[in-house]
Amino acid sequence: PQALADHMALSIDEALPRVVDSLIEYGLRDRVRVVASGKLVTSARVAWALAAGADFVTSARGFMFSLGCIQAMRCHTNSCPTGITTHNPKLHRGLVVEEKYLRVANYCRNLNHEVDMIAHACGLQHAREFRREHVRIAQGDGSSIALNVRYPYPERRHPGVVPLFG
Repeated sequence: PQALADHMALSIDEALPRVVDSLIEYGLRDRVRVVASGKLVTSARVAWALAAGADFVTSARGFMFSLGCIQAMRCHTNSCPTGITTHNPKLHRGLVVEEKYLRVANYCRNLNHEVDMIAHACGLQHAREFRREHVRIAQGDGSSIALNVRYPYPERRHPGVVPLFG
């Protein structure tokens, strides 16, 4: 339900660092891969997620936009006006694969290129090297705070954790 989606969960901005911190505290970070998803459409948001601790990022929304999604909110009705989420042959004609694949490829290529540019601007060789100290969070008063100050890396506090498998 929309009420749950809108009001009952943490935003990824708060949830991702907390999840990563919990894995560190329990000594599980090296055994669990963290996948970030949820409105991470731009290179800046992808770079943020990597710095916050994600191992990689998925972006269904970004690829939908690159296909031409106009957010008509009719995905589940088989009446998508752009033809992306429909099996109706009349509407499906709007999805011309021979044209759209280039847009999708360009989105993916440019997103990766821009994330790499952000990494290089931070003095890094690769985006995998992002850490919390590479990010600043804008505050309401116009100042900013480093992500590693807002969410400092925790110490491992639970060394006696029983292994998950075997």
